[in-house]
Amino acid sequence: MTEQKRTSTITVQNRVIGEGYPAYIIAEMSANHAGSMERAKEIIHAAKEVGADCIKIQTYTPDTLTIDCGKPYFQIGGGTWSGETLYGLYGKAYTPWEWQPLLKEEADKTGIHFLSTPFDKTAVDFLEEMECACYKIASFEMVDLPLITYIASKQKPIIMSTGMGKVEEIEEAIQAIYKTGNHQAALLKCSSAYPAKPEQMNLRTIADMKERFGTVVGLSDHSMGSLSAAMSVALGGSIIEKHFCLGREIKNPDSSFSMTPKEFAQMVRDVRAAQAAIGNVFYGPAEQEQESLKFRRSIFVVQDIHEGEVFTEQNIRSIRPSDGLKPKYYELVLGRRAACDISRGEPLAWKHVEGGREAAGVLCAVDVI
Repeated sequence: MTEQKRTSTITVQNRVIGEGYPAYIIAEMSANHAGSMERAKEIIHAAKEVGADCIKIQTYTPDTLTIDCGKPYFQIGGGTWSGETLYGLYGKAYTPWEWQPLLKEEADKTGIHFLSTPFDKTAVDFLEEMECACYKIASFEMVDLPLITYIASKQKPIIMSTGMGKVEEIEEAIQAIYKTGNHQAALLKCSSAYPAKPEQMNLRTIADMKERFGTVVGLSDHSMGSLSAAMSVALGGSIIEKHFCLGREIKNPDSSFSMTPKEFAQMVRDVRAAQAAIGNVFYGPAEQEQESLKFRRSIFVVQDIHEGEVFTEQNIRSIRPSDGLKPKYYELVLGRRAACDISRGEPLAWKHVEGGREAAGVLCAVDVI
């Protein structure tokens, strides 16, 4: 890999994203507005309510992505959009450009970040006029190095999906960004299937990407449910992108694999809980475990013992709770004599043993006395 500047965080509108910070959760609207700007605004408000940090749209037209042609090259032969032409699909899915400044304004008022994926230079210029703070690069455009270079030249943070990407292709795309002097880049593991099958998502790649490319990493998730999203943060992911709709009954090209508000809210809870549970590297009793320490085993007297009597397996045992000597001293105490009378149910202490800890050859200064 070419030497490159490693970026442990990126910053979007004063929001730091990366290891040690809450996961940045993106609600992808895509085609879920189903041709209604009012519905698009509803989606923005709903995304905010269910805990998303950002609402994302896409900036293209059918003509900026492809041409209107019926030849086999331009026909979709299988999957969710089987039978469509590329031009026809994009005509159904795109977000009219005249809506987009109004949607950004709505997002700003709502208090949620606004993000878009530009698919050509004219889209980048349009979004620059809107003063967008960050750009997304789609998996399919990851191989368009001239477009990536143009986006990166705007010196805004870039979040790039890597679906279908080979190591060499991802490296080329990252270097295209860095060569512009822009080091605010994050990579998303992605399975570019709609919906994605969990068994083919290979989420372990997230941890490898973080090490291999030295960037902030995350997951662009097209699978159903929130399991993959929650797992991704355990593997080092700091960004989650998920398609979001008001309801799958509102039919559009993306509805079948999008999350409803109830599902998205549950995913946010799962991700936040997973990240909290990961915590930090820590050994020893946590604060909530302090009360449980008393239920550890220790050495107790289980029969009345008279002064001078020998400690045996019959009159002392390692049992709960933890008020007596640690169990590791059990063998050292056996065969020694009691320094005083001890009643059944008393925790054994060194003061009960003739010669105390010195006689047993124990020099630890922190055990129960």
